[in-house]
Amino acid sequence: MTALGRIILRADGPESESERKDIVTSGLESGITSFILREGDEKFETLGRMEAFYTREGAFSDPNLEIIDIDGPESQEYAISLAGKKKIVIASTTDWTVIPLENLIANYEGTGTELFIRADNSEQTDLYMSVMEKGVDGVIFTSASADEIRSLAERYSASPDISLKEVKIVSVTPMDVGDRVCVDTCSMMVPGEGMLVGSYSDCLFLVQSESEDSGYVSSRPFRVNAGAVHCYIEAPNGRTMYLSEISAGERVLLCDSKGRTRTATVGRSKIERRPLIMVTATDGEREYSIMLQNAETIKMVTSDGSISVTMLKEGDRVLVKLGTGGKHFGMPVNETVSEK
Repeated sequence: MTALGRIILRADGPESESERKDIVTSGLESGITSFILREGDEKFETLGRMEAFYTREGAFSDPNLEIIDIDGPESQEYAISLAGKKKIVIASTTDWTVIPLENLIANYEGTGTELFIRADNSEQTDLYMSVMEKGVDGVIFTSASADEIRSLAERYSASPDISLKEVKIVSVTPMDVGDRVCVDTCSMMVPGEGMLVGSYSDCLFLVQSESEDSGYVSSRPFRVNAGAVHCYIEAPNGRTMYLSEISAGERVLLCDSKGRTRTATVGRSKIERRPLIMVTATDGEREYSIMLQNAETIKMVTSDGSISVTMLKEGDRVLVKLGTGGKHFGMPVNETVSEK
């Protein structure tokens, strides 16, 4: 689940129906899809596809969910007693330094009950999601401000910057025909932006989107002709996937020449047989490679622009993400892995 998916927007508070509707609309427009609604506001579900939890006079209608205001030791013990007995427990208090949040997290661990905490601002949201490294299962955000809702959503939709390095091209070798993958996203990219792809998980090349016109075809800025089916591609949260695994609905990471990243949803993945080319490069210590389609429209990103794979030559420099260790089922592992 993404960080944004761990946020439930509370829209059952205002007495005015139009104000409650505005909260839901702001949330949906910002990418939030989980809401707490009042009984009687079921029509709000027609505004967009969502997960809705209903309350009656401030309490959940579903007995498997409960809201608790923790104001002392007795209510804290009651909250702890619900671990393993409810689907979701939402806890709130005015002072988590008096009622240690760590106590609740530790007692809810592995019980099957999700622990959500009420947050009134972004600072509280950051804190609750990081307590004890694991954090709570999610937060209930209570702001009615469209600007605050949008700001929070943008904050948790964003991805951290990546440090890119230059590597020097050693060789560019035409290969036989093979299966390559075009990743068509639901987002428009710009020149210098693309996806991180490579034959080795510790060196991912920045392959540019088809965002520049050529003499052969019109630009397709939603697409990255990413490489052969065996290649790794960077996904959100530090994971990698094989290009062969990419399908509609997956989330992939987009990156530009400055290392700025964002996520995109895949709308379509096309695997087709095409002539391939192997690009080999070095960081001065070892060599890395990537298999791409042998076509003028496939470009690699450099520090000052992009260059077609058909124009690459020995000594050229391109941008990559270098890593250490290896990957196991797409997750980083701290062990010796040899790929060649």
